[in-house]
Amino acid sequence: MIELLQQVRVIDPVSETDEIFDVLIADGYIQAVASRISDISSDTQIRDCRGLVLGSGLVDLYSHSGEPGFEERETLASLLQAAAAGGFTRVSLLPDTSPAIDNPALVVQLQQRRAQGHRGTGAQESLHSYSPLLPRSPAPLLNLWGAITLDVAGKQMTELADLASVGVVGFTDGKPLENLALVQRVLEYLQPLKKPVAFWPCDRQLAANGVIREGAQALRLGLPPVPASAETSAIAAILELVAAIGTPVHIMRVSTARSVELISSAKAAGLPITASTTWMHLLLDTKAIKSYNSSLHLDPPLGNASDVAALRTGVRGGVIDAIAIDHAPYTYEEKVQAFAEAPAGAIGFELALPLLWQYLVETGEFTALELWRALSSNPAKCLGQKINAISPHQSAELTLFDPQQTWKVERKNLHTLSQNTPWFGQQLQGRVVQTWY
Repeated sequence: MIELLQQVRVIDPVSETDEIFDVLIADGYIQAVASRISDISSDTQIRDCRGLVLGSGLVDLYSHSGEPGFEERETLASLLQAAAAGGFTRVSLLPDTSPAIDNPALVVQLQQRRAQGHRGTGAQESLHSYSPLLPRSPAPLLNLWGAITLDVAGKQMTELADLASVGVVGFTDGKPLENLALVQRVLEYLQPLKKPVAFWPCDRQLAANGVIREGAQALRLGLPPVPASAETSAIAAILELVAAIGTPVHIMRVSTARSVELISSAKAAGLPITASTTWMHLLLDTKAIKSYNSSLHLDPPLGNASDVAALRTGVRGGVIDAIAIDHAPYTYEEKVQAFAEAPAGAIGFELALPLLWQYLVETGEFTALELWRALSSNPAKCLGQKINAISPHQSAELTLFDPQQTWKVERKNLHTLSQNTPWFGQQLQGRVVQTWY
């Protein structure tokens, strides 16, 4: 199939482009990008894309899958469909499944399951594209993080080289590793493998049973607090080990202003680190928790207003390289508990781009390029991958977004199986129209 997208706003973080173009796509490849394209064949489908945004495919750094082990929360099929509906062309799953992704056999099994279960058929397969209106289509690229420790228990190291040999994208437990001697050994072992390694810095002893960031709002709501030092002390320890060993490290789930300062200083000193925060930590602060909505129980918890401001500045300035989705589905029964008792996490694939665009780009705080870079090319770099420029002869890995389309967050409009989001039942503005792989 040949498609001509007329007068679409092209946002390309690779070439630093934000301009109106015609874009011709055929057989999964970009054929032409120009101010006007008139030389087309008779079988070309012409689409008026005025007001729409065409950007490079979004890249998810880390998210949680229900399958295997908790398919009632999310299956691989529903997760990948939700990701595609949200504009994501690459999805990276954390290893905290049941069983954990801590051995080569499970990695191969999940890769085969994805290949067998989500190929798509007929014309959709040849299109290499996805529309939310189509019930079945090719799925995004599935990256698997390999566990650092057996059963992600933080005790015994996995066979890292064996996991690397079957194609894991990198290594993380997705949970805090508090044994610094183990962290040191991991960094030493991983140096020759040249694979990304990601750590979530959190001192669980300092965090204790806290569920809200320490501050005035925590006192008002009567919820147990988490001090910022639970994160910053752990970051400081990781940075010291990186300085001593030299292995590149990705720091996950940055959530405090002081953390941004530490990472900024480390980068200025030349340490080989990248960092990410999650999309909800950029949009909401502790004041939102006054509703006691259990979907606002996150780990790390939402920050104070000063933390949110620092994180936004950090993303815009490149101190925080990427925005992660950290999609964490839970069933209604799991989340319908008291705030402090409900499991931490919220869904995000189908909501992140519309809400970030609405509250950061439409308000003028972020440029469209700054947001797209943090959701696309920079997450790919953190994974040791790259996103191609939107230019002729490149494969079409693209996201078409309508910033003005309104829709309601409800069961029938979501592809994910879970509903744990504070925006459930609300009207949103902005929705992905199509993705190409």
